[in-house]
Amino acid sequence: MRRVISILLMTVLGLSFMMIFHSSNVYACSCAQPQTVKDQFSRSEAVFSGKVLEVKEQKNLNGSMTKAALFDVSRIWKGGTESQIIIHTGSGGGDCGFKFENGKEYLVYAQPSTMYGDKELLVTIICDRTVALDQAQEDLAVLGEGKLPTEQVHLEGELSRTQPFIWVAVIGVVVIGMTFFLVRRKWRK
Repeated sequence: MRRVISILLMTVLGLSFMMIFHSSNVYACSCAQPQTVKDQFSRSEAVFSGKVLEVKEQKNLNGSMTKAALFDVSRIWKGGTESQIIIHTGSGGGDCGFKFENGKEYLVYAQPSTMYGDKELLVTIICDRTVALDQAQEDLAVLGEGKLPTEQVHLEGELSRTQPFIWVAVIGVVVIGMTFFLVRRKWRK
């Protein structure tokens, strides 16, 4: 019985470490020639201008670090009608991440992608035409006036949600602790 419990404990420990510390794919950022405003618009799912309310670093289950930026939307050219939106990007340093700054306004082109995780998110990268709003005159001349958001939403709490890998780690520690407790209790009998 001791041998079975030891094997079970080693298996749980091994799986826990593999889940927490598994390697992830790394991609270098390489941008081709810049796209025209019309080309970028047609391949984007969301095109809007807005002010960054919050930028938060996130660690994904695959081990990659990304950033999520919460925007207060001021104008919409393509996409939803919501007053706030969350856009994902890399953390920088070769992963094509765009550096958003709190309180600054941007013109954002975003498209769904699994580039920064396992599920599809709205993503923008440095290869897109996303730019600070005060540097977007060429784009704004082509895009026109845009529309105001019509649906008021509040996504402030969305960036603060606990990351899934934390739950995996907590469950692993609980399982290991319970196994250790049961093994120790069995040995005392």
